[in-house]
Amino acid sequence: MPLFLLSEDLFFPDPNESLPDGLLAVGGELSVDRLLLAYEKGIFPWYNPEEPILWWSPDPRCFLFHSNLKVSKSMRNIRNRNQFKVTFDWDFDQVIRSCQRAPRKDQEGTWITTDIIQAYTSLHELGIAHSVEVWEGKELVGGLYGLSLGNMFFGESMFSKRSNTSKLAFITLSEALHSKGFVGIDCQIMNDHLASMGATEIPREQFLESLEKSLLQPTLKGSWSDLLTT
Repeated sequence: MPLFLLSEDLFFPDPNESLPDGLLAVGGELSVDRLLLAYEKGIFPWYNPEEPILWWSPDPRCFLFHSNLKVSKSMRNIRNRNQFKVTFDWDFDQVIRSCQRAPRKDQEGTWITTDIIQAYTSLHELGIAHSVEVWEGKELVGGLYGLSLGNMFFGESMFSKRSNTSKLAFITLSEALHSKGFVGIDCQIMNDHLASMGATEIPREQFLESLEKSLLQPTLKGSWSDLLTT
C-alpha cells in the first residue's frame, strides 16, 4: 500500500489504507480543522521533532471499554489514603508540558513538540481537549491529557512524578466518563501500563465502527472542571 502525501487540502485517506505498522500519511499541518478530521476518522499524529508530521491508524487498536476497567488492590489503597487530589482541566498547560518532559522507557527525547503543544492547547481553548491533574498538596505529581469527540475520549499522553499517579488519573477519568455514558478511551498503542488497567487490543474495523457510533452523540465541550462533582 502507498504512503499518502497530504497537501493543503483538508483530506485523509481511508484508515484501512494504512501500512502494516499503522502509518497512513505524511505532511499537512496541525490545524484545528485537520486534527478534528483526523480524530473523527480514527487517525492521530505521532512523529519525532526532526520529522515531517506522520499520521497513524494502527491495527489492532488499544482501547479501554469502561466496563473492563481494572482497579488493583494497591490502587484502591492509594485512593483510600487520600494522599492525592484529582482535578480536571485545572492546568492543561502544566500537564501537557509535564508530559513533554517525562522520561520514556527506550525512548530518547519527546514526540510532544512545540507545535503539538500549541495545537492541543488550541483544542483545549475550544473545550475539546482536556487534562486530568493529580496533586500532592500544591504540587502537580501526575496527570494526562487528550480530547473528546462524541462519547469517546482519545488519550494522548500521561506522566507520573510519584508512583502510580498517572494510573490514578486514568482510573478517575474512566470512572467519571463512564458515569456520563462514554463508551471508552482510545489508548492508541498497547503497553503494560495500559494493560494493567484493563485496556485491550481490538481490530481497527471494530474501533472505527465504535467511533462512528460515538460521533452520533453530542460532544461534551467546555471546561470539565466540575466533571467529578456533577
